[in-house]
Formats: sequence, structure tokens, C-alpha cells
Amino acid sequence: MKNDRDKAGPKSRRSFLKGAGATFALAGVAAAPASGIAQTSPTAAPGAAAPGSAAAAGYQSLGLEEAAITEALVEHMWPADQFTASGVELGIATYIDRQLAGAFGRGDRLYAQGPFRKGKAQHGYQLPLTPEAWYKTGVGALSAYCRRTHGKTFDRLPAPEREAVLQAVSTGKANAPDVDLSAWFNGLFYPLFTQGGFADPIYGGNRGKAAWKMIGYPGLPAVYNRDIVIFRGKRHPKSDAPKSIQDLS
Repeated sequence: MKNDRDKAGPKSRRSFLKGAGATFALAGVAAAPASGIAQTSPTAAPGAAAPGSAAAAGYQSLGLEEAAITEALVEHMWPADQFTASGVELGIATYIDRQLAGAFGRGDRLYAQGPFRKGKAQHGYQLPLTPEAWYKTGVGALSAYCRRTHGKTFDRLPAPEREAVLQAVSTGKANAPDVDLSAWFNGLFYPLFTQGGFADPIYGGNRGKAAWKMIGYPGLPAVYNRDIVIFRGKRHPKSDAPKSIQDLS
């Protein structure tokens, strides 16, 4: 979804993605899978999809329409340009699917007993649904909103209408009485999207370590001390050939 910086064109959008990736890298999240709802925890999650699971063919959780809408969201938010492939080609949709199909999607690390009450954002996850079920509920609500307002599902809309839909989601205008699409997008989809772009490739996204190369992140060799001070704001000398979990295993 565009913000004010995106209005200047693709260069501004790419700068935003690079900034997001750099933030994840400095926080130590770029090598970690999803660990919770609306969180960017710097620690790896025992409940994440098993390493190597991304090699399996096809989607493991997403149905046909869910996959089409997820891919359309990813493509719109991470378009291809001269620096990286598109978000789908990068594997972000695959990453999202693998997380939903694994222990994270089942809510293995969440307290899932009632009572379930409407809470504030700082209270954490408050829903009776697993993350996988919540994701599918959100996709269904997004599809219903697009049909009501544009007569088509999100994946069949042209780019300007997709942008208008995401603006409506961000402002709460697309919320339904029983589904808060704004909370769904900010608390579940967007964290998975950013993690899929910058996580270790073993989890399905960041194929070819393209996002790491784009932001100058060396991968696992970033477990350093002084380097984070010396190379702050600069490309790390090892970032042209970053190392993943698989490279060092």
C-alpha cells in the first residue's frame, strides 16, 4: 500500500522497502520466521514452519481464491523493478502460506482459552481463531468488500482500484461489523509480508537472498558486535554474497 513517499514513484517505494528491511536486519529479525501476531520479535520462533518446508510444491494452506488474493496483495505491495523480482517471485506468498500451514498458523504459542474479549493492541492476540483461520477470515472479508464496491475480487482489480481498496482498509472504511480488516492487515498480513521479504530463504521467502543484497545485509554473518557500529548506514563487505542457514549447515 502506498504512503506519501510512494507518490514520488517506484524509487520512493523501493526506498521504503529498503528502509523496512534495514530495520528488520538491525533488529535481528531478518533471519527469523513469524513468531506472533502483530509482533516483530528478534528471537526465532519454535512454532515456525519447519526449515526446508518451502521446497514442497504448491500451497499447503491457501485455497485457490485465497492464494490469488494473497499473490495480488504481495505483487501490488512489492512490484518488480530493476533491483529485485516481484514479491511473488521473491517467495513472499510462499512464506505466508508455509507459516499458516505450520505450528504458527495453528496457534501453538498462543493462549487459546476464553473468555475472549475485545482488547487494546497492547493486550496482544485476543481472538478465538487460530492465526490461519484469522488469515482466511480476513481474506474472505477483503474479497467480500471488493465485490461490494468494485464487483470483482481483489486479484481481478487494476492497480488504481487495488490501491483504493488498501487505503480503505488502512482507514477502517472497509471494516465489516464482524471483521476488523484494518486490524487484520496491520496485525497479521503486514508482519507476514515483511518477514517473507527479509527472512532467511530457508523459510520460503527472500529467494536468492535478493532482499538481503538489496539492503546490504550479510545474512548470518551479521551476528557481530562492532560491525553494527562500523557499518551502520553502509553496505557490509560480506553483503554481496550473504550467507543463509542452509549455507552454514
